[in-house]
Amino acid sequence: MHTSALVLFSGGQDSTTCLAHALNRYERVETLAFDYGQRHKVELDARLNVLAAIKSRFPQWATKMGEDHLLDAGILGQISETSLTRDTAIVMETSGLPNTFVPGRNLLFLTLAAALAYRRGLQVIVTGVCETDFSGYPDCRDDTMKAMQVALSLGMDRRLLIETPLMWIDKAQTWQLAHDLGQKADADGGGQALVDVIVEHSHTCYLGERTQRHDWGYGCGQCPACQLRAAGFGRWTSR
Repeated sequence: MHTSALVLFSGGQDSTTCLAHALNRYERVETLAFDYGQRHKVELDARLNVLAAIKSRFPQWATKMGEDHLLDAGILGQISETSLTRDTAIVMETSGLPNTFVPGRNLLFLTLAAALAYRRGLQVIVTGVCETDFSGYPDCRDDTMKAMQVALSLGMDRRLLIETPLMWIDKAQTWQLAHDLGQKADADGGGQALVDVIVEHSHTCYLGERTQRHDWGYGCGQCPACQLRAAGFGRWTSR
């Protein structure tokens, strides 16, 4: 039986929902983020605010939260000419992928996460990758995750489980999942408490915009990440 998890936690909507999923499921949960030379470090600040808000709002989860880790993955910024690591406009490439795709990012993240999980004695790696609402990134596919799970378990000579709670749900369903998880942790709050944490503290915007407040949170409202988040929130609230 699995009792511990390491959550890849960037501080966005998806990873915050994944963190709540892990806290609802496991006895000990640690978090991991990467500084990979991204254009905007806003998410690295936002994630600390999310962690603080969850600990404050959900005392029963706070007791399960272990160490938070930040690793330097700057090599990605050195070798990636993408709009997430360079000051360039977001466009579609001839490959059919947007230039927000950072080649090898999730593969490197999972490898480093597995090494850390090994050292920390953690059994499950939780990540917010998704095939339903995504930009075609090949390293977000279920097949990729399954292959990485096999490779990492073999390479570490220890069974590691890669858990992807969002893999087959869209953004509207991700909002609903956050609501349901919040409700389980705080029945008196009716599930809104975790949604409020996501709206107020999480960060998804590719451009690092934190001055414009929308019903679904802060962001420019124009980049693909904002549009996806806003559309999902709209579908969820109109149900």
